Amino acid sequence: MAGHSRWANIQHRKNRQDAKRGQLWTKVIREVTVAAREGGDPAMNPRLRLALDKARAANIPRDTIDKAIARGTGKLEGAHYEEVRYEGYGVGGAAVMIDCMTDNRTRTVAEVRHVLAKHGGNLGTDGSVAFNFKHCGQFVFAPGTSEDRVMEAALEAGAEDVTTNDDGSIEVICAPGDFAAVQAALAKAGLKPEVAEVTMKPLAETVLKGEEAAKMQRLLDALEDLDDVQAVYTTASLE
Repeated sequence: MAGHSRWANIQHRKNRQDAKRGQLWTKVIREVTVAAREGGDPAMNPRLRLALDKARAANIPRDTIDKAIARGTGKLEGAHYEEVRYEGYGVGGAAVMIDCMTDNRTRTVAEVRHVLAKHGGNLGTDGSVAFNFKHCGQFVFAPGTSEDRVMEAALEAGAEDVTTNDDGSIEVICAPGDFAAVQAALAKAGLKPEVAEVTMKPLAETVLKGEEAAKMQRLLDALEDLDDVQAVYTTASLE
């Protein structure tokens, strides 16, 4: 559930990633390959720099990363992936955006549509839910982290907002272009976020409880399990 800040949901997502390490590797390597198309030097390519951070966090071997960069820059042959975003609705009318990288759009849209329909959702048209999200950099810190320390480091580096959630976690929001600067400032201050990513953050949440929340979680999990899906964003708040 990329973009979702509530602590329980963040922990669920991290646990799923740990359990599906092989699938995570595939998606991160694909992101490195596509990001490298914009240039193979991470110092000049912020998107590649972020993808490499994800690769290192996932403990992907260096030679595997180097081959992915070589494929992206055209030095090695490989499948040509294109980026596509699908928009739709899940349980209770919650908005869903699904970012994919695919070498076959027909296959990917069919799989996304099938999962949405199977779990009580439906595919929408381009732009049908995008207005519910903000493209931004997001950092989330564990409950108990010093809000003053986070605020001082983040705001001086250009962050737009620092908030403490009801569950005690602290969230920092910045413009996508300021992500690297804010990340560096937080690291220099000795602050390690549980989540650090450029994401699509919901502007308002659709609160789901009980069976509705469980059904929505199954839908999100099924979407993330699709090989072509890189990230899923939702306005659903699961309680």
